[in-house]
Amino acid sequence: MTIESSPSLFDIAPSLTVEGDDRTPLLPVRHPNQDLFICDVLDAIPKDDMASMEHPVFSLSTKPDNRMRRYEHNGNIIEIIPSGKGLATIHDKDILIYCISQLVAKMNHGEQPGRTLRLQAYDMLVATNRQTSGAGYRLLTDALTRLRGTTVRTNIQTGGIEETRIFGLIEEARITRKTFDGRMLDLEITLSDWVYRSVISKNVLTLHRDYFRLRKPFERRMYELARKHCGMKDEWKIGLELLQKKCGSNSPLRVFRSLVKKVCAHDTSHAHFPDYAITMADDIILFRNRLSLKTKVDVIAPMRDAPYIDPETMHDAKTVAPGYDIYALHDEWVSWWHDMGKPELKSPAGAFIGFCKKRHERNPIR
Repeated sequence: MTIESSPSLFDIAPSLTVEGDDRTPLLPVRHPNQDLFICDVLDAIPKDDMASMEHPVFSLSTKPDNRMRRYEHNGNIIEIIPSGKGLATIHDKDILIYCISQLVAKMNHGEQPGRTLRLQAYDMLVATNRQTSGAGYRLLTDALTRLRGTTVRTNIQTGGIEETRIFGLIEEARITRKTFDGRMLDLEITLSDWVYRSVISKNVLTLHRDYFRLRKPFERRMYELARKHCGMKDEWKIGLELLQKKCGSNSPLRVFRSLVKKVCAHDTSHAHFPDYAITMADDIILFRNRLSLKTKVDVIAPMRDAPYIDPETMHDAKTVAPGYDIYALHDEWVSWWHDMGKPELKSPAGAFIGFCKKRHERNPIR
């Protein structure tokens, strides 16, 4: 992989806690009573597209990033060209994750959604743990502007199709209704065909909801890579230099090493990193799966005379029914399906997730 841009420590350094900062690594849950306000919206389990999880598309800078960047790795080429507002940041990506999650939720309910989504801005802010103040809405407008303005030129496949494409991360954003003081209420977002193709072909992965609570852009990027490469395996290792390239960092290696060590130290102290525990030794970073789903994911597939539930859906079930043994819930769901006369299911995954969610709502395990 090669990176063409001028070196800068600001690509990730400002995003990390400085010495003496005693804040917890996770942001507070800003909307603890969100279920009182949002009903179906939170059924959309956070999903991310695998192409942008694999490749460093988004800036990790906390300041305007106006560098044009080019990456090459294993035949994949990606150029990221900023607008006058700078490159889209990994925090801006929250909007894409929210849109992708909504599309997948519709597909799980048997729908075939289009590229344009009609959304309520408040729901998006709440679901991604953002502030709903006036500043929160202004930041959302700026994020939409950067997503629309950032241009990507790449040959990376989505949906099994490889072609050189030039596109914005979103095609269009339109605010359709405002309050008297100018805050957006309703908006429409049209995704690029590149992103939409990833969703329709289900090249997506589930994110832990605490992803939106990670303070540091660098940690969000590390989590994306771990989720993509470790997934449900017991562990995944990566060398420091390769991690640096995949993060899109141009910091000197010694600075990058120090930053990774801080993340590992914080995780040792707080166990805050979602899904995976992180350690580093001899410039090798090890991600260990906290849940270790590997032991049972293969049990589901061979069951005869039952709708197929893939491992990713089992991961989703853990998200909507925390504390439950999802394999026991799966057995109950299959028994229910038999008792109901084996009805045809438009979306077995959606039906199983709904079953688990209702069980948790009736009897949450604290």
